[in-house]
Amino acid sequence: MCLAVPVEIIEISGKEAVCAAGGVKIRARLDLLEDAAVGDWVLVHAGYAITRVDAEEARETWEFLKEAAERAAE
Repeated sequence: MCLAVPVEIIEISGKEAVCAAGGVKIRARLDLLEDAAVGDWVLVHAGYAITRVDAEEARETWEFLKEAAERAAE
């Protein structure tokens, strides 16, 4: 199963961004988003930022993923 995860852009160099969420940093390509900026929250799938999301939506998604992981562990 593939999953797009919300992360915050913390650094940009050309068409590549360093993103972070939950204490983890990843690199993502920005080829699919115009005008991406540091501080934007984006969904990353297969190494590409595919769309912007607002910070509240990102928080809710991470809460849902945490709950799902906890239930799967039971």
